[in-house]
Amino acid sequence: MLFFLHWPVESSWLSRFVPEELEIDLYDNRPWIGVVLFRAKATRLRLLPPVPSTRSYLELNVRTYVKYKNKQGVYFFSLDADSRLAVLAASLGSFLPYQHADMSLSKKAGHRTFSSRRIEKDQFPESFRMTFKEDSKPIAPSSIEQWLTERYCLWTKPKEQLYRVDITHPAWTLHYLKGQIHQNTMASYLPVSLHHHLPMAHYSKGQKVKFYTPVRER
Repeated sequence: MLFFLHWPVESSWLSRFVPEELEIDLYDNRPWIGVVLFRAKATRLRLLPPVPSTRSYLELNVRTYVKYKNKQGVYFFSLDADSRLAVLAASLGSFLPYQHADMSLSKKAGHRTFSSRRIEKDQFPESFRMTFKEDSKPIAPSSIEQWLTERYCLWTKPKEQLYRVDITHPAWTLHYLKGQIHQNTMASYLPVSLHHHLPMAHYSKGQKVKFYTPVRER
């Protein structure tokens, strides 16, 4: 399962953290920031078997929505995972900003609890904890819900070169998510007031996602 939490923010909060080649994407003249958490399963390089210790792991990422030459996609501020090997593989050459974290996802009396605490050396120990329950009835996504969740590429800029990674998957079947955020210091460089507002919250059942070979942007 995959869980989306979204907040509208101010453009001035994000501009210095996004590569200058990328345009911050707007909905109703406002950018959005997303916190997305999920369990990755059967992760592997194409045509190869899953790597031990990376077959299944939890991930929590912080992202915003961007455009490059009118193509819409995602830019990640951080990606935390509870598999050390997955972090090492994904962050090779600083390609993506993965960091190691202690994470757990449990279910009790119909409610789930997710918690994460970054344990990467010399990094601020950002943390997140939430208790929630999924609505069993799927929704017909509004235009903003589709805009936030249906993104089919990401950009990253290691070593001063911008790359695009294209992604394919079936459209997410969205459900509403109800719950309470008990702790949230993710994106600690943004104003603290952001975390005082309730997010737009959704979940979707898992999908098979394919990532393609990175393409150098020119």
